[in-house]
Amino acid sequence: MKLKTFSMGGVHPEENKITADKATVVAALPKQAIFPLGQHIGAPAKPVVSRGDKVKVGTLIAEAGGFVSAPIHSSVSGTVVKVDSAIDATGYRHPAIYINVEGDEWEESIDRSDKLETLAEHPELTPEEIVSRIKEAGVTGMGGAGFPTFIKLCPPPGAKAECVILNGVECEPYITSDYRLMMEHADEILVGLDLLMKAAKVERGYIGIEDNKPEAIALFEKKTASDPRVEIVALEKKYPQGGEKQLVDAVTGRQVPAPPAIPVNVGAIVQNVGTAYAVYQAVMKRKPLFERYTTVTGKKLCNPGNFLVRMGTPMRDLIEACGGMPEGENKVLAGGPMMGKSVVSTDVTVCKGTNSITILTDADAHRKPIQPCIRCAKCVSACPMGLEPYLLATLSSFKEWERLEAEQVTSCISCGSCQFTCPSHRPILDNILQGKGVVMGIIKSRNAKK
Repeated sequence: MKLKTFSMGGVHPEENKITADKATVVAALPKQAIFPLGQHIGAPAKPVVSRGDKVKVGTLIAEAGGFVSAPIHSSVSGTVVKVDSAIDATGYRHPAIYINVEGDEWEESIDRSDKLETLAEHPELTPEEIVSRIKEAGVTGMGGAGFPTFIKLCPPPGAKAECVILNGVECEPYITSDYRLMMEHADEILVGLDLLMKAAKVERGYIGIEDNKPEAIALFEKKTASDPRVEIVALEKKYPQGGEKQLVDAVTGRQVPAPPAIPVNVGAIVQNVGTAYAVYQAVMKRKPLFERYTTVTGKKLCNPGNFLVRMGTPMRDLIEACGGMPEGENKVLAGGPMMGKSVVSTDVTVCKGTNSITILTDADAHRKPIQPCIRCAKCVSACPMGLEPYLLATLSSFKEWERLEAEQVTSCISCGSCQFTCPSHRPILDNILQGKGVVMGIIKSRNAKK
């Protein structure tokens, strides 16, 4: 079997999938759940509850704050104690809703049965109805980006979807939450794919899985053997294969142009396997997105594992469930070591995009002394977007914003391959991201004046 992969760049970090064979455990309910209102790309959600209000599991607590936004539902039952602010994974305080947990009473509209619902049993589900239920349930991208899912199913003028690609790659080191979800809920994921295909009005679906997950590949090939519309694509192990542009390239051979182009401009709609599962629950079970699969991992953790976690649960609760914080200096990441964000406190709570909590020892996290660039061009060879990272980093350092934009800094996907491969340990990505933020602001301001 010939493995597919993307055509430019990529690196091979150590996998460290130490929790791959650990079955998912349902995490204990927190004593207090905290819900940041900006759990997605776009406008933060707007609170619809206030102090003293009683809520159930699944109750709407914040409505979408704009078109590119998503509602938030309570993951617990109890009493709203305040609408205030909380530190999130960015390290800054942002608006949040605090709920004291009292019991575990669910909204009666949620179907809590284990019966598998299929699209064939529900002919009343039109593409429009599917999109509406996804939107109402607050489903966002579960791979980390947090883009509202319904928007991807409504292509911009001039773009036409030809296929839906499910991302089961999970190329980031350490993380295994998607893998466990695929092994434990393959049927629901496939119904989710069916729903996404109907919503997008396409007859072709793909599921991309790297070949370090042979059991998942075999499982999905077996379950789709009689469905000619769906193809399981075995992929070479290479980071960042899970980037949506890299996945489109690997699966279809098509390259997505520079921004503002998106995958649907070349006919593809990309969704994470976790998103497909959330779509199944939203559409078939009327269950809003309020819990997710999350890996809690680290080489020094006593008992790392995979958990089904209610949103709003503090990271410290999950770390304690794994035996507590290891001794010595540690760095806690929301996400994996390549693209995850270092958190300033374990009071930070699990949100829609929290696929992993990774604890790195000081030896793994400590940066080595920066040396002069030796002009080796390894960062250029590693870049999956065909950019020149050393140049972008330099232009950013010298605040050459106009040229930085011309060199397509907005195409950077923040994968960190350049910084990972640099033998001089230069903070290439750090500098690029600073410049990219400025350039994005300039572009936004320029567009607003048009």
